[in-house]
Amino acid sequence: MSRKILVTSALPYANGAIHLGHLVEYIQTDIWVRYQKMAGNECWYVCADDTHGTPIMLRAEKEGITPEQLIARVHGEHSRDFAGFNVGFDNYYSTHSDETRACADDIYLKLRAAGLIETRTIEQYYDPLKQLFLPDRFIKGECPKCGAKDQYGDNCESCGAAYAPTDLKDPYSAISGAKPELRTSEHYFFKLSDPRCEAFLRQYTSRENGVLQNEAANKMQEWLGTPGDNKLTDWDISRDAPYFGFEIPDAPGKYYYVWLDAPIGYMGSFRNLCGKNGLDFDEYFKPDSKTELYHFIGKDILYFHALFWPAELQHAGYRTPTKIFAHGFLTVDGAKMSKSRGTFITAQSYLDTGLNPEWLRYYYAAKLSASMEDIDLNLEDFCARVNSDLVGKYVNIASRSAGFIAKRFNGQLAPAAAELPAIKAIQDAAGRIADLYETREFAKAMREIMLLADAANQYVDSVRPWELAKKEGMEVELHAACSNALNLFRLLSILLKPVLPMVAAQVEKFLNIAPLIWADTGSLLAAGHVINTYEHLMTRVDPKLIVNLVEANKESLAPTPEAISPQRHAEHQQHEVKAESTWEPFCDINDFMKVDLRIVRIANAEHVEGADKLVRLTLDVGNNETRNIFAGIKSAYDPALLIGRMTVMVANLAPRKMKFGISEGMVLAASDGEGKTPGIFLLSPDTGAQPGMRVK
Repeated sequence: MSRKILVTSALPYANGAIHLGHLVEYIQTDIWVRYQKMAGNECWYVCADDTHGTPIMLRAEKEGITPEQLIARVHGEHSRDFAGFNVGFDNYYSTHSDETRACADDIYLKLRAAGLIETRTIEQYYDPLKQLFLPDRFIKGECPKCGAKDQYGDNCESCGAAYAPTDLKDPYSAISGAKPELRTSEHYFFKLSDPRCEAFLRQYTSRENGVLQNEAANKMQEWLGTPGDNKLTDWDISRDAPYFGFEIPDAPGKYYYVWLDAPIGYMGSFRNLCGKNGLDFDEYFKPDSKTELYHFIGKDILYFHALFWPAELQHAGYRTPTKIFAHGFLTVDGAKMSKSRGTFITAQSYLDTGLNPEWLRYYYAAKLSASMEDIDLNLEDFCARVNSDLVGKYVNIASRSAGFIAKRFNGQLAPAAAELPAIKAIQDAAGRIADLYETREFAKAMREIMLLADAANQYVDSVRPWELAKKEGMEVELHAACSNALNLFRLLSILLKPVLPMVAAQVEKFLNIAPLIWADTGSLLAAGHVINTYEHLMTRVDPKLIVNLVEANKESLAPTPEAISPQRHAEHQQHEVKAESTWEPFCDINDFMKVDLRIVRIANAEHVEGADKLVRLTLDVGNNETRNIFAGIKSAYDPALLIGRMTVMVANLAPRKMKFGISEGMVLAASDGEGKTPGIFLLSPDTGAQPGMRVK
């Protein structure tokens, strides 16, 4: 009997590009969904951009556009990248939608009616310059435990300590550099500590219930604590204006925290799909639903998906997820992805370099299991495995047989030898491999498929069609050998179709057959079946492409003057100019016009290894040109929050060779130079200014 299944992947945040680390999850999910559809199940795969929150609001502001314009642009980029890797969403939507708002309001109001929403006055940091309350990650300072500087407001990356932002020493706003002020505000809380939530979550997340992998269930029990010692704390679900998101009903100026409406975005995307395809939303989300709901997520967001999300659904009168599948992270060549090493690889750069997306799909499949373990993309192994398995073992079968059928037998196949051991081996293994797909043990499935491919190649090697073609009177044997080889190739293509959908489509065209489904493993191509002309299905990985890919993703250390504040630059020049007052010596208009000031957009920003004060900036100066500079602003800004910001640079400053590379200009910032007003303040142009415009 056909199953009805709804599947989601975690929602990518609409504030950056898709990279190969993200793709682990979407490729894993897509493979599983494609298998379900091949097995004859009604399976829907939905996702959406996660679009709300302070970072979106600030990035849009720095770019001089509205948040709606920003998320629309990023949605197009994300959709392009996913399509490039054949991730087949049935609906890829946005959390900034009427459907998500309606679902969020419905859940919130039902939780409020159940007595699970409470208001409290809290004290939190406020940025007096930006005039907004600061999320924890936008507050930095000195760790109260180990004294490390420039640590975030929720935990120390140096010693791992967790704390409240009010515990930081010498805190400052990561947005403006200003010293934050403590102010009070009324916030809304979901009472996760309520005995009803605790009782439900203890049962729901237990190993016996089977919703989570064992290691995830164990982690949940740690977070819950022992019975009678409930460790759950109430969840702050509101944020104050200004904030890009949905306003809470009956609470002017209060908005849903992004982590409340983000998972609800699954419902919003599915509701949108239901409207387009005539599906029954309630059938999938009513409490007694007979359908199945699966979430694929990274292990870093397990807390939100296994505690907050099911508790919301349960107490708002909706069904809870059937299973939540968590996966590990991606390392490249055994280490964290790194921009300086060129291993922080974006999806688009992979495609632009000319690498086949199905190479990566196969390599990930060959590494993925049902566990939460990290996987490693070893670039040397990537080349070797793709060339050996996909080209040398799989595609090789068709390329050695198809030409003879076309040239010698008018494209018609001979009867297949159904009792051939290699054919029977594949058909016998189909059920086992189906189970491996179902249980997400993709690596085991790929190993078994390649063993079957080895047996198929051994058959081809034993009958040697290229030698039969040279002998007189061996037409029948040649016809049979090549027809058997193509039947073997077709069966292997069925087993690999969830992983290689694009290749499978080419195979279907070449073999002149309907789209392959899993049940086709029980049949063979009939005698007399006519195939089309064979066209090459896949090339080998050229190692030069990998070199090009890494180089394309390296953060250039070339041309860049130290980006320092104007005050600091003046300090460098004091030995040359003895001014009699603050404003002397004066310059005339001609002197001023020699300085070419340009509006720029910070396209990328990152820490400089070994430098205490520097941040490396890549600046978009217009006309598809970028400059690289070093800026002495590390104490004031988190590099991740600078990306997308507009500022002003000295564009015609002579390049300066530094210890860490060449600097090609200087960004402008302000400080009082005497420490009376602590902090460095990067200059920002007015809304509407574009990269390349000259400041006069």
